[in-house]
Amino acid sequence: MINTLPAIDVRRVQKSRLAATDLHNLKFGHVFTDHMFVMDYADGAWQQPQIMPYGDLEMSPATLVLHYAQTIFEGMKAYRNGKDGVALFRPQANIARMTRSAQRMCMPPVPEDLFLDGLKALVALDSAWLPDGKDGALYIRPFMYASDEYIGVKASMGYRFIILMSPVRGYYQEPLRVRLEMKYSRAFPGGTGEVKCGGNYAGGLYPSKVGQDAGYHQNLWTDAMEHKYIEESGTMNVFFMIDGVLTTPSLDGTILAGITRDSILTLAREHGLKAEERKVTVEEVVHGIRNGRVTAAFGAGTAATIAPIKVIGFNGEDLELPALEADSEVHHLGRMLDEVRRGVVADMHGWVVKVH
Repeated sequence: MINTLPAIDVRRVQKSRLAATDLHNLKFGHVFTDHMFVMDYADGAWQQPQIMPYGDLEMSPATLVLHYAQTIFEGMKAYRNGKDGVALFRPQANIARMTRSAQRMCMPPVPEDLFLDGLKALVALDSAWLPDGKDGALYIRPFMYASDEYIGVKASMGYRFIILMSPVRGYYQEPLRVRLEMKYSRAFPGGTGEVKCGGNYAGGLYPSKVGQDAGYHQNLWTDAMEHKYIEESGTMNVFFMIDGVLTTPSLDGTILAGITRDSILTLAREHGLKAEERKVTVEEVVHGIRNGRVTAAFGAGTAATIAPIKVIGFNGEDLELPALEADSEVHHLGRMLDEVRRGVVADMHGWVVKVH
């Protein structure tokens, strides 16, 4: 609870906005809780951590992040756990991934214990914002940006680290239509594809808009060198059921190491479903849908958890996947994951971190 963390300076809002917020009808990422965690890096060290009322930031037009995109972020969720509890799901994995992102982007990592204490304190303070219902969660967005005020291409000396939270429900309300992207690229070998930095997502906006204008929810990204291998689906990792085997592209430096991805692979293998991480070609997926060898596909990530794919567009043709039955392996994996997060079944991996 808050009073066990004297190192964090807590300043509460005078009046909560919660009473005026409809938690039953939420547009993803548009509503934010009362407070945010803020901490600055200066003079080679992290300064006093604070929890303060959520509000606008003031910055100079010369702030480095606005010019050279030195910024990283994470995405995680808090869930209702058990009868009255609230818990985080695998926050240490997100913290470790943000540390790797920081190292790649020449930024100072946030110490794990301080990061986790800040997360728990913020969630505890604003836990009333967590929506009820099986699809309710608090989406948590930690991010860091270069805060020096000058124009010059070099790593900043100062940084600001913030955690904000948004009450959410389901991300996608229907199975997805995705399109194989055979022209534009998301990431290149030796680049930042496995890093959660802002520039990765900015570069994908135009080709994603092209796909959306053509009636697709997301692109199915292919490798930059040959457009031969499938990498990710939009902002999610992607899975296929090929000849009864749960198959996902292997991590090779251009694909984000998703925590939901890793959780699904772990649970699938424990429950007797064969799972493979390997290169997946465009050809085998396209032909596999046509000849029945590919029976399902889905995206996996923090925001959407598991998002079934019903159509894959390729060279002007829409390839339709079979409708998923309620007892399908895909839906079963989603239920198993949700039961762990919400305390319905025992957590055998130490994934769940209780807040209260």
